[in-house]
Order: sequence, then structure tokens, then C-alpha cells
Amino acid sequence: MRIFAAILGTETNTFAPLPTGLAEFEPIEPTPGGPPDEMKHPFAQIIRAVRERARRDGHEVVCGRGAFATPGGLTTRRAYETLRDRLLDDLRAALPVDIVALGLHGAMIADGYDDAEGDFLAHVRRLVGPQTIVAAELDLHGHLTQQKVDSADILVFFKEYPHTDIYERAVEVVDLAVAAAEKRIKPVMSVFDPKMISVFHSSREPTRSFVDRMTALEGRDGVLSVSLVHGFPWGDCPEFGTKILVVTDNRKAYGDALAEQLGRDVIAMREKTLADYMTPDHAIDVASNTQGCVVVADSADNPGGGAAGDSTFVLARMIARGVADAALGPLWDPGAVAHCFAAGEGARLALRIGGKTSAASGDPLDVEALVLKCVRDAKMIDAFGRGEKATALMGDSAAIRVGGVDIVLNACRTQAMGDVFTPLGIDWRAKRLVVVKSSQHFYAAYAPSAVKVLYVQTPASMTMDWNSLPFRKRPDGVWPFER
Repeated sequence: MRIFAAILGTETNTFAPLPTGLAEFEPIEPTPGGPPDEMKHPFAQIIRAVRERARRDGHEVVCGRGAFATPGGLTTRRAYETLRDRLLDDLRAALPVDIVALGLHGAMIADGYDDAEGDFLAHVRRLVGPQTIVAAELDLHGHLTQQKVDSADILVFFKEYPHTDIYERAVEVVDLAVAAAEKRIKPVMSVFDPKMISVFHSSREPTRSFVDRMTALEGRDGVLSVSLVHGFPWGDCPEFGTKILVVTDNRKAYGDALAEQLGRDVIAMREKTLADYMTPDHAIDVASNTQGCVVVADSADNPGGGAAGDSTFVLARMIARGVADAALGPLWDPGAVAHCFAAGEGARLALRIGGKTSAASGDPLDVEALVLKCVRDAKMIDAFGRGEKATALMGDSAAIRVGGVDIVLNACRTQAMGDVFTPLGIDWRAKRLVVVKSSQHFYAAYAPSAVKVLYVQTPASMTMDWNSLPFRKRPDGVWPFER
């Protein structure tokens, strides 16, 4: 059997100020014949899974020249069309193939393309024809559109948030695709739209039990896969919203009924899925009256959702209130990092930090800083809580101390999906208050050492005040915008 595998995507925050151009896409080009686990990028797990299956069963694998970008603002037309056409050229050269296995995000919006990955899938389908199995793994924060459903045979979304199951879902996609290509199953997809949008942390109830229930349904009564597609609240597009997806083995009517049942259960729990988002001052008050380490998510300034990662709303309150025994990071500021490297470790200098990108970043802060440590090409550790060997890039980084707050400044815009402090010499577990730039991916790495995990609300690009965002394409009748 001949399998074509590739990845393409990004998570587009249409309200974020940073355009996502071609330079922002990191090429993901596996070494021909390389080891199955060579692909470390989270969204390249589909290639790893394909290679593992091929080595076990003797399939032939052809990999396309894929690319992924850190979430940001609208993807440029040139970037999307260049990457799309390059991959289609690779696929055309690989034909004929039995399976196309793709790692997509699902929330990529480009100039002129409200559903960029749906457009890509439609091109793939036209190229390979109706007999080739087209299967894709997607982020649960994607937009489940009709074009995606019409163009693919199998779509499987992550189940966990934080995304600790990317590899497992990749294996699931490959197993189902092979079974379909061998005519052992005939996958059909059923979708239910609850006309709502929310945030679902699988680390908390009631989402935890709902995810476990979805998993328990799979492998019974012809159910092949069940996905709760959260949707992405900061991506303005016509098919915006939470969806339920059920893939069955040629049981369309049963799948339709199950998808609707699950969707109505999601509606019933929608008032309970959001975390308690508090003001920065409230979070500071809680930490000051708590023994042990309190971890606070600055979720509205999460680079993993397209925000700049340089907002100062929380840090300004910490400094103004004289908060001590605290840490914050990563704060994206390549210029300040360069100044710290020039001054050197142990130096004291006047520094302007944060607040550089837009009004959603707040005002820059002028501080007197002590440079604690400078690290070239720093890597956060324990990404997604997967142990000390699981790393993610932060770029050149510096740790500074401003009053009682230790701050990690980084040059490579990224969220705190792992421990950003230890590589910069900061013992965050000994702090009373730790603020991380992340919405939820921090959880697996930080929660085990925290006595409390809190979430704050600010006016940054991923604000939870969705009614303040200038939607133009969002459909009518979506809760909580309309009740």
C-alpha cells in the first residue's frame, strides 16, 4: 500500500495584530527513511504514526513538504497558496496513492479563504479521486466545516485539552485509514451543531467525564470515532462554533442520532464548562492568602491562540502592588532580551519591557532590572507534562528580577506549554505566585506542583469578553452571543 503523509496549518486569531506570513511557517520535512519517532513537532505525529505502521506492515510512504506556524493573525494569501500548491505538487508527483494521511490544525483562516484547510482538502480530493482514502487529524480548536466533511473520508480531532493525546489520535487516524483502504470498514461521518461556543478544559468536570464517555463509545455498535470539536472563539468565520462529529462503519442514521444526543448533552452542560476567570488583582489577593505555589494563567495573552505574548496588564498590577516571591513568563520581547545579553548576567539596567505590539498588549513598562541569567536558544522542558525530555523552543531568553518578580523574557514567541522557568535558573515551585502566558497547555506541567490553579481575564487578544470582539462573519443564533 502507498501512503502520502504531510502536515499543514496554523491556528488563526482573526483579532490578533500579527499577520502570519510565509516566514512564520516552520518547514516540517522528515528525513527520507528516517526513524519513525524522528518527528518531534506536535502536529507531525501523523507522519510518525504512518512511518511506524509502514515499517510494521511493509507499506510505502511518501512525505510532502509540510509546514506549521505558531498561532497568529490572518494568514497571508501568498503564504497559504504557496504552501498549498507546493504540497499538491508533491502529492501529484506521488500518485497513485492508496491513502492521504494529513496533520492539519483546522482553524487556519487566510486572506480570501475562510476555511483554508477545507480548501486544501477539496484540492486533495479532486487530485486523488473518490477511491483514495483521505484522512486527517485535527486540533479540537478547529472549525468543522461542510467542506472538510465533504472532502475527507475520516476526520479525527484531539480529545484532550491540554493536548496530551496528539500521538494517540494520529495512530487512530492511520489505523482507520488502513482499515478503510483494505475495505474492512466503510467510514461515514455524522455532524451535529449545538449552535454554541465555549471553552472545555478536559482537566476539569464536566468535560472530563464527557471525554471519557466519548472514548467508551468507540469500538461499539459500529462507532469508529467520536470528537467534541470545541471550535475556536477567536476565529471569525461563517461556520464558527462547537460541533459533535461521529464516524461510524456505514451506520449513518445511527451516527446522526448519536451525534445529536451528544450535542444536546453538551448544550445541557454549557453553563458549567468555563473556568472562573478573575481579575489580576483578585488572583494576586488569592495568592497572597494561600500557603504554597499558586499558578495563574494569563490566558488572554496566550501566543498559542494568536496573542502576542507581550501584554503587561497582569505584570503592571504585580509591580504596582509590590508583589514579592513571584515569577512570570514567558514575556515576548526580543529587544529587551538583546539588551540583557549585551549587559550580561549580574548587570543592573533600565529596561523597557512588554507592551510593544498593539493596544491589546497594554503599555510598555519602564523598570530597573537585574539580569539573572541569559541562555542562547533556550528550551522549555516538560512540554505538555511529558517529562524532562519533552522540550519546546523559546529562542534566546533572559531572566530578570524586577522588585520581587522574576521574569522570563524570550525572543521566540511561544506559550508556556512547559516549564519556562527552570532552564533560566528560576525555582518556580518555591514561589508563592507564578503567572504563565498560556490558556491551558501549561496545566499538565504546572498543576501537579501547584496548590491552586487560577485563570485571569484581561483585554489582550484572546480576551474572554467575546462580545467586545468585532465579529463580521460569525453565524447568527450562537450561544452565548444569543440566548
